[in-house]
Amino acid sequence: MTEVKKLAELSGHNGAVYALEAAAEENCFFSGSSDKVLAKWNLDTYTPEKFSAQLPGIIYSLCFLKEKNILLAGTSEGKIHAIDLNEKKEIKILLNHNQPVFDIKYSAQNKVILSAGGDGVVTIISSEDLATLKLFKLCNEKLRAIDIYDNNAAIACGDGYIRVIDLATHKIVNEFLAHKDSVYAVKFSSNGKFLLSGGKDAHLTSWQVANGNWQKQKSIPAHNYSIYSIVFSPRGKYLATASRDKTIKIWNTDTLELLTRINKENFEGHINSVNKLLWGKHLISGGDDRKIMVWEVK
Repeated sequence: MTEVKKLAELSGHNGAVYALEAAAEENCFFSGSSDKVLAKWNLDTYTPEKFSAQLPGIIYSLCFLKEKNILLAGTSEGKIHAIDLNEKKEIKILLNHNQPVFDIKYSAQNKVILSAGGDGVVTIISSEDLATLKLFKLCNEKLRAIDIYDNNAAIACGDGYIRVIDLATHKIVNEFLAHKDSVYAVKFSSNGKFLLSGGKDAHLTSWQVANGNWQKQKSIPAHNYSIYSIVFSPRGKYLATASRDKTIKIWNTDTLELLTRINKENFEGHINSVNKLLWGKHLISGGDDRKIMVWEVK
């Protein structure tokens, strides 16, 4: 059994918290909300930093480009706002989507940024000049999440499929039916040997990755409702899932054994859907209750 302690509850957003992203400093992170506010928080003081920005749309996704100190924010308008954190100003708006941008991921190795939209489109963008390199229409449903390992980018698709793009060739190299309904979350292990997925069917599924082949290893009914976010602990011993059922669950990475359920009754957890997780110095969760909670897990 893991030990869980609630360290802080951060209030300030006036809407659901959809996006969490690590900052350059280990003790800081960013958040984005339906209140259209982009905020930065300090984990030492559990208070907001002076930095904040008001965007014209709901903020669904955030991605920090450490090498350039640029923060990307994807909104309900289908726009990606690029903010130079050195200059503290917006330097570009990307207009590749006509529906909300639900996820943005950065590959430093391949020098590209990927964005996934509610329009079923994934885009590949150069991180050098923020120029759009390629657009894929993957399906007619929403694309909810992206994760990248090496040259492989796994995309969670609304038709139940996971589609894999080779970032060296910019081609779709694999696609497989992963869940009965929408796939909402995908996450590679730190060594890239397996991929975890979560969906509207509330199942957590493990896929073994070997020589371009993706084989289902295990699928468990992990939650009562949709799984929205999956993260690993920094050392990879644990993983956490967040769900519409208002809970966060901690699992053994190797066995997918449930270790701890974090909810309102046991830990003064969230009272509504838990939308996003971030695991760095501590486990951080954001939900529909407008709260950001900070957890110590050991």
